[in-house]
Amino acid sequence: MLRFTRIVATALAALALAGAAQASSLKACAVPPSVIPAPAETPPANEIHTDVPTAAYLLALFWSPEACRAGIPESDKIIQCRNNSFGFTVHGLWPNGPDKVHPRYCKPSPPMSAATVMANLCMTPSPWLLQHEWQAHGACQWDTPEDYFKKAREVRQGFKVPDLKPGPEGAMTAGDIRKAFLRGNRGMTAEGLNVRVKEGRLTEVWICMDLDFKTAACRGGNGAPDVAVVTVTPMAPMIAVKPKKKG
Repeated sequence: MLRFTRIVATALAALALAGAAQASSLKACAVPPSVIPAPAETPPANEIHTDVPTAAYLLALFWSPEACRAGIPESDKIIQCRNNSFGFTVHGLWPNGPDKVHPRYCKPSPPMSAATVMANLCMTPSPWLLQHEWQAHGACQWDTPEDYFKKAREVRQGFKVPDLKPGPEGAMTAGDIRKAFLRGNRGMTAEGLNVRVKEGRLTEVWICMDLDFKTAACRGGNGAPDVAVVTVTPMAPMIAVKPKKKG
């Protein structure tokens, strides 16, 4: 009986490990074997706001297919746009002020370590953007970039973020985009989502939160109205990269 119990326990443990490995693989992405961290920014003088109190938080999510299509500077052309097929990626976790001015560039921030960049590329697949977000936003509240990105990852994993699947014409309404978020996130409301659109195309979705990182109504508006028809760039199918032949 004892032997049987041990066999069952071993089997259950193996199943648990397999399930954990599968769950982990779902969050994995293709990253290079090494990266060069981005250099530190020189903040524009008019964007340095060290004495603005934090009144709320915002998790900004890039719609990665559109970032790649438009070739925005924040996107990494290889990691983000060639080697992976992302849906929403984390633009940043932002402490926001009580008005239109927000905490920014609060202290000097040298380049972060390559290890920290590598650890966060599947969340924010751009070394440049990781450095920028730490300097512009994270340094205003967290002691280290590791602490900042740990919190950003924790907040991101607390939400079920959908992969949008537009119709044949690539169109959805802003209301449809909001509903995709609301379906998987109990307690979230449409007022807590800011759907960002540029030239008729979805660029980002911002999730607004209070000081306890709970979803809350957005202070700066909600972006596109529900009835607005938005072009949503579809996610690209993954293309296997063939290894180069030797010789």
